[in-house]
Amino acid sequence: MDPKRKEQLSEIQKKILIHQGYRFVGSHSAVKNCEWTKKSLRGGGNCYKCTFYGIRSHQCLQMTTSMFCASRCKFCWRGQKAPIGKTWYGPIDSPEHIINHSIEEHLKLLTGFGSNLKTNDHKKEELKDVRHVALSLTGEPITYPLINEILDGFHKRRISTFLVTNAQFPNELEKIKHVTQLYLSIDAPTKEKLKEIDRPLFKDYWERMNKCLDLLSTRRYRTCIRLSLIKYENMENFEEYAKLISKGSPDFVELKSYMWVGESQKNYKVENMPYMEDIKIFMENILEFLPGYEFLSSHESSRAILLGKKSLNKKHWINFSKFFELVNSKKDYVAEDYSSEVMQPNK
Repeated sequence: MDPKRKEQLSEIQKKILIHQGYRFVGSHSAVKNCEWTKKSLRGGGNCYKCTFYGIRSHQCLQMTTSMFCASRCKFCWRGQKAPIGKTWYGPIDSPEHIINHSIEEHLKLLTGFGSNLKTNDHKKEELKDVRHVALSLTGEPITYPLINEILDGFHKRRISTFLVTNAQFPNELEKIKHVTQLYLSIDAPTKEKLKEIDRPLFKDYWERMNKCLDLLSTRRYRTCIRLSLIKYENMENFEEYAKLISKGSPDFVELKSYMWVGESQKNYKVENMPYMEDIKIFMENILEFLPGYEFLSSHESSRAILLGKKSLNKKHWINFSKFFELVNSKKDYVAEDYSSEVMQPNK
């Protein structure tokens, strides 16, 4: 990495990303409308995050606070459009600037839906009121040096947060104070297979992932491990997967199909995309080694299944009001304190 480089993206990379629907915020952040956001506005339903947790797609902002990543995953649809790096570099924009302008750019991208006859009239108004942010668009948002401050900034606006990391930055993960739900992406059950699929920059990638799993088990807010399942590639070794999951002790486990889209098509064939039936078979096999977990929900269109700890008594929905109350109270809390058996209003 060139130490003199002041921005995370070159002008060529920016041009490609803008053409693909990205909008940049400051020096290192970006937003992009999710296809489910658009589909929801047209009355086509919500994504799995609504089915699993109660997050309404038309009120969801998809963004990142950092464009660079420490892995080059074969299944990633983004390909080489974003830079790779091991440490933060370049300027550091303020949380307020990022939040305000991310919401602004997000809404600009949705301007056309206001006059679209297919858009639900009620949702036209609701989309202006962003209630959730998924920090998972691209890169490693957890590496942003002011990540706690931006999470707090979203929470003060009563915007819930999902933060996703590929488990290569344990020091940054350890610093996270409050988040609605923290995700670790675990893409393979063995050291050799993880190197083959994720193509990490760090030589100690396996140790870093395991340290992140150890840390995950100590978090008191809601936690989740996501398995991106690729047929004929990483859908075996159930016992080894179970050992990693048990180490992290997440509240939830998402089993999600790899999607044959974007740049990943250069590395895989359409046959590598599992059907929902394949995901169900995988679930049955892995649950044999996870006696403390159970099936909670599924989303056919996303080819995704949600597992959860039996101790949560099927409380997979998020009680958003309770979460904000707990965060603002400065009191200790655990995941179950803001989890619910029924879908809650996202406000």
